[in-house]
Amino acid sequence: MATSKRFPDARAALADLVTDGQTLAVGGFGLCGIPEALIAALRDSGAKDLTVISNNAGVDGFGLGQLLETRQIRKMISSYVGENKEFERQYLGGELELEFNPQGTLAERLRAGGAGIPAFFTRTGYGTVVAEGKETRQFEDGHWYVLETALKADLALVKAWKADEAGNLVFRKTARNFNPACAMAGKVCVAEVEEVVATGQLDPDHVHLPGIYVDRLVLNPTPEKRIEQRTVRQETR
Repeated sequence: MATSKRFPDARAALADLVTDGQTLAVGGFGLCGIPEALIAALRDSGAKDLTVISNNAGVDGFGLGQLLETRQIRKMISSYVGENKEFERQYLGGELELEFNPQGTLAERLRAGGAGIPAFFTRTGYGTVVAEGKETRQFEDGHWYVLETALKADLALVKAWKADEAGNLVFRKTARNFNPACAMAGKVCVAEVEEVVATGQLDPDHVHLPGIYVDRLVLNPTPEKRIEQRTVRQETR
């Protein structure tokens, strides 16, 4: 008999998954669509020497910025430092390893990792520092291309709007940019969602990520959703 993918909270979902030295793919675009509860549980786990693949590292004290403050991240693979002063300080001070990627290249490296494609050629970055140390090749179209390798993670942490009990996910707006690719690139994926419905209640045409990629679910409703759920429970008593 199949077991449920739902866990009571983020800490329980990560308890037997997180270890020192892992590579994690963490979804989110800016501060949109980040798995807040899972990031907090990761911080509380005390795991260190982590390599984190994510578009950015949140801001100071929020999102992945919390893990920078606790020095749990050894290396970031990302496309944007942004307003995170601690990220900038650690990198310029030689305390944090950083692998910069053009944003589209980062997304495609994750997608390739999930699709089983070991590497691909792209024109992006040719003739710049991005191409240093990488294979380049000229194709029949006359342009030069850079070989980029796929990204895979030991663990993926993602945030979705809605899920069913089978783990099928629906994302909202820009949360869809990196979360699906991160989920597919992880050997194990834990999804934090705002709502869980019964299997069969999601229109298949509305599913953005099939449940085959999702191993565990954690319910973390927004404050508005909590109020709505309490109201529904009271009205049905």
